[in-house]
Amino acid sequence: MAAELVRGQNHPLSQVRLEIRVAAGKPVVAAATLGDEHGRIQGVEWVAHPGTPTLPGLEVSKQAAADHRLAVDLGAMPGAVHRVSVLLALPLGADGPARFGAVAAPFVAVTGLDGTEVASYTITGLDAESAVVALELYRRQGAWKVRAVGQGYAGGLAELLTDQGLPQAAHLAGTINEAVAHGLARSVAAPPPRTPDGDRTRQTATPALGPEGSGPTTQGAPGAVAPQPTSPYGTQGTPGAVAPQSGFTGSAAPADPAATQPAAPASGGPVDYSHPRRQTGAPPQPAPTAPPAPPGEHARPVAGDATGWSMEERLYNQVWGMFEDLARTMAAYRSAVDFADSRMEKELDQALSDPRSRIGGQGDAAREAAQAKHAQLVDQARAALDRDLAQLAAESDVVEPALPPAFAGWDNPVWHGYRVPMEIPMAVRLGDLHLPESPELRVPMLVRLPLERGLWIDSGGAESLDGSFTDSHELRRLALDTAVAHAARLLAVYPAGEFAVHVIDPAGSAAQALVPLVHTGVLAAPPAVGAAGVTDVLTRLTQRVDLVQMAVRGGAADSLPPGVDTAEQLLIVNDFPHGFDDRAVAQLRYLADEGPSVGVHLMMVADREDAAGYGPLLDPLWRSLMRLTPLPDDHLADPWVGHAWTYEPSLVPPGSQVLRQVLTEVATARTKLR
Repeated sequence: MAAELVRGQNHPLSQVRLEIRVAAGKPVVAAATLGDEHGRIQGVEWVAHPGTPTLPGLEVSKQAAADHRLAVDLGAMPGAVHRVSVLLALPLGADGPARFGAVAAPFVAVTGLDGTEVASYTITGLDAESAVVALELYRRQGAWKVRAVGQGYAGGLAELLTDQGLPQAAHLAGTINEAVAHGLARSVAAPPPRTPDGDRTRQTATPALGPEGSGPTTQGAPGAVAPQPTSPYGTQGTPGAVAPQSGFTGSAAPADPAATQPAAPASGGPVDYSHPRRQTGAPPQPAPTAPPAPPGEHARPVAGDATGWSMEERLYNQVWGMFEDLARTMAAYRSAVDFADSRMEKELDQALSDPRSRIGGQGDAAREAAQAKHAQLVDQARAALDRDLAQLAAESDVVEPALPPAFAGWDNPVWHGYRVPMEIPMAVRLGDLHLPESPELRVPMLVRLPLERGLWIDSGGAESLDGSFTDSHELRRLALDTAVAHAARLLAVYPAGEFAVHVIDPAGSAAQALVPLVHTGVLAAPPAVGAAGVTDVLTRLTQRVDLVQMAVRGGAADSLPPGVDTAEQLLIVNDFPHGFDDRAVAQLRYLADEGPSVGVHLMMVADREDAAGYGPLLDPLWRSLMRLTPLPDDHLADPWVGHAWTYEPSLVPPGSQVLRQVLTEVATARTKLR
């Protein structure tokens, strides 16, 4: 059964040779970009568009059309490519609408070569946008997945390409629009109205046919026989289906992209926000905006003042924007201080290089002048930093109280009104991040769900940031408390019955820390102790991974045996490697590598030094996990300038009963499902 995705949801791909089918109701431009492991485009040679329709493993249409078929061969992608983004844009200069809000919601489907639908996504919530990233195919740990994106851009292709890292997106956007303009006369008109059952996929899969014995006809030109282009996959495909526009030959010529001014949204007809299969859509709610500020003052911050189709997504994007703003602000300050230091050193070297300046007061005067300039530059940089920090702190004061439970700290009052959610949130908070120049300004560390990596709570002894050492037993206790807090949060943000937690505690040393999970009854089973318990849990989870992988690869994800729990699984492992034999270690590595793609996640509470006897054998295990610490530690770096951020876990305040209350609510909701 095909997966019907919603925005942000992903789905594994069991095939590498695919078609991406687009139905937009009005002529649109289809393009695709290739991205590296960070999602950045290396250059215009990584963009497939109507002017350059073929790249290795990728082919797009040469003209604007209401329906498109993009050919993708993931096995032919260069090794440096980790992401393929599918883009849709309204053609400029045409008589059609200039914004997606004036047309029906575009529909995108990923299918096999035989036309079997793998996943589909209806892009709802668009308004003034004239370009949109529809979906992306991305590589994670050697396996490919598809994710529904639906990110729109009012500035069109130029703004979209700029956001993906192309320095000259305006030039490339102009090239694409110019190529589209030459082919507008050949654009395919809108398909006929949908059938009463509302199934749009079947209509996009089969073109209108002419008289008996003739080939497919171009809609809007009755009786005209469409040319039969070659397919990159030979003659395979659905009978009667229109093949891609050109063969899979050659590669794109290098070019460069940049940015243009956002296009003003044009007026259009009535907007249909309804889902083509559910008919229950509604117009997106506009993001709140800050009231105008008095002259010379910053605008007062407003929670949710960011792009997004829901309040949750707007808050997520706002938190991410605060993180990026703080990183760049601090980079500017540090760069200014470095410049002031180097300038002072240069001026002192010049003053002291002349022997005559060393006699009398000339050298002292030069030294004082250099130091005064240095102090002036540093003070100016600090004043700019303090101004930006004050603005970010004011925004944080507004945003923090408005965060939903998944994003909120345990001390947030939102937990006192907690109810088990009906949907999985976009992300979950695992702690706070801050920089040494502004330790009081904390940015929530939000990690997207479902987790794509396991977690490692490091219980190893190390010197803390203030130079003190923590007793090893106390550090292990703090690590277990951190693990329990993270597990409780994951249980709380998932709908009832859609997240299960298992615990391996070979020596039973975590009994005290696990009391909140055990006494409330939220664990899938009592904590496993001893070597036999370790073997039993690992065997069951390994078998689950094998079964789900086989079902997904065989296209029978809905045909799992009745006893297989389809909920996301979290395995907490304490005191590794105690109680683990070589086979158990191999199974644990297997779960760390293969588990996340099929909903099995690890949370290791361990000291790496305890497993030093295994040597480099376990290095891949540690690298595959996200390292978190029970105490503040500056081991995380941002993707822009590489600042060392101090991480602090999100823990329950001492004496608070919020954790027990939340877990009790989770257990009660589970009981109602039985």
